Amino acid sequence: MSTHPSPRVRPTAAAAVTTALALALTACGGDGAGGSEKAKSGGAGKVTVTDATGTEVEVPARPAKVVALSEMDLDSALALGVKPIGLTAGRGQKGAPEYLAGRAGGIPVVGAVTGPDIEKVLRAKPDVILAGQLADQKVLQQLKAIAPTVVTIGQDKDWKKALDLTGRALGKQNEAKAFVAGYDAKVAELKKKLGSHAGATVSVARYSAKGTAVMQQGVFISDVLKDLGFKRPGIQNERGQGHSTPISDEDIKQIDGDWLFIGTLAAKGKDADLFAELKNKPAYRQLGAVRDGHATEIDGSKWTSLGGGLAAMSVLEDIDKAMTT
Repeated sequence: MSTHPSPRVRPTAAAAVTTALALALTACGGDGAGGSEKAKSGGAGKVTVTDATGTEVEVPARPAKVVALSEMDLDSALALGVKPIGLTAGRGQKGAPEYLAGRAGGIPVVGAVTGPDIEKVLRAKPDVILAGQLADQKVLQQLKAIAPTVVTIGQDKDWKKALDLTGRALGKQNEAKAFVAGYDAKVAELKKKLGSHAGATVSVARYSAKGTAVMQQGVFISDVLKDLGFKRPGIQNERGQGHSTPISDEDIKQIDGDWLFIGTLAAKGKDADLFAELKNKPAYRQLGAVRDGHATEIDGSKWTSLGGGLAAMSVLEDIDKAMTT
């Protein structure tokens, strides 16, 4: 997951942003390092939270209009019972990730993975902007001129930390703690149900026209699998930026494991059509997981993107269905 380039802004919107910036910079915290999630009382009806960059941001105690600028921000907000007024399209999606489509119905798109559309964010008039892992300082300054902006995702991309920070920013700290407690309880329950499959080697892959990439350490799905005590094959034990470079169909044996979870970012389209072809190729059919009936097709927008609390809960359900029934 790379940083986002600065979005293009038409002159009229640029002027509005510039004016807002001049009036609002006093509300922007200074830059810092680290990423604690402390919150303290601010002015009347406001609190100050320390975001994932170490920057203190004063936000409304109970913001009503929230813009979510990453898949994880959208997931976190919805998990806490807050429906944003704007979202950025998920990877490979025209709108919300497929697994959130039902909950996120009707929310306007205000940007893409490459970055927010400043004009659309400005028109939304948010109380708070959840900026995901956005690192472009120019774009952050433009956003901060519109509304208090909280970078929610740290370098470790830990969804639990992001959910806790989002809870503090949205006045939903108790809900965030309760959600994580529920997740931990579900993990403990599933570990017991796994029986002889506990400690199995689990491979997670995403197929595209470029080939098959596997998910490495330091990302959402790997953290969930680690919570469950699973092992990972080959380079999936290595830390990466998210997923590996694509593996050709000829070398697809590298994605094998005791169990294989594989899919595309979108259920329809070129990648999905090519994946259907891959499943009929001898190299794929000869994978041990496929021969043993241990290969499960997944929603790549849920398993192989930024993830979040709702994604984590749903992944546990997928694993339960695949490995215990």
